[in-house]
Amino acid sequence: MSDCLFCRIVRGEIPAKLVHQDADTVAFVDINPQAPTHLLVIPRKHIPTANDLAPEDEALMGKLYRVAAALAKERGIDGSGWRAVVNTHGDAGQTVFHVHLHLLGGRRMGWPPG
Repeated sequence: MSDCLFCRIVRGEIPAKLVHQDADTVAFVDINPQAPTHLLVIPRKHIPTANDLAPEDEALMGKLYRVAAALAKERGIDGSGWRAVVNTHGDAGQTVFHVHLHLLGGRRMGWPPG
């Protein structure tokens, strides 16, 4: 989608502090961090919400989690713990309508989260 913020980051039209790129995914530092480590892991493919995932997207969503785990390990938070969050629609806090996984860590997380 041409006007999607995250699609524009994927295409390099908007700068972001990239921490990972491969053929299917991109990860970058969140501009409004909610934890010492707060990264966004996104698919290159535009998928507006988790409700829009198709059967062929199952492996891609699994890859987002594998990338998040590798990034958590790189940042030394794999042992202490990290949280992965996927918000879907406004009431859940989704503000950019391109599926993305928030990788949060580096501090103790509370429960319930919201």
